[in-house]
Amino acid sequence: MTALDDLGAALRAEGGLLAAALAPPAAPDPHAELVAAGPRARQAPAEYGLVFAAVREGYLLHYGDGRVVRPDDPDLGLLGGDRLYALGLARLAALGDLEAVAELADLISLCAQAHADGDVEEARRLADAAWAAAATAVGHGPSDAHARAKDAARSGDADAPALLLAVADAPDRP
Repeated sequence: MTALDDLGAALRAEGGLLAAALAPPAAPDPHAELVAAGPRARQAPAEYGLVFAAVREGYLLHYGDGRVVRPDDPDLGLLGGDRLYALGLARLAALGDLEAVAELADLISLCAQAHADGDVEEARRLADAAWAAAATAVGHGPSDAHARAKDAARSGDADAPALLLAVADAPDRP
């Protein structure tokens, strides 16, 4: 089973409107799989994958279309996105990994800033890079380079997507 399958099963078990809006995922989530395979997730790889998939699904519902949850009502999509952010962060906090909670909170904030600042293509480019870098940080641990790349993104630096992708491609930590 993939992290998206686990997410669907968790939402089905909860029942309610999100469970009624479930659709089969098209493909595994490579970011969630990277997180689950990382050394920081060794204690509970499936849970880490589910957490990352839930937060990513929340983001997708806020700014596009979900992969697992596909409501007909856009308001339910927005509320469902909030619920999935909360689900992921709460499950991660229950694991006691407050450093990863902070990483995902930063990620959510960076994505919101990117989308609020204007151009949709630029926002997606920055957000995609931030997701890749966050997957590396949650699965393998944060780095100083990752902190600098996030600072560049917060300040609107045009090089931020490239800096974030460079961090994502370098999972080995000192």
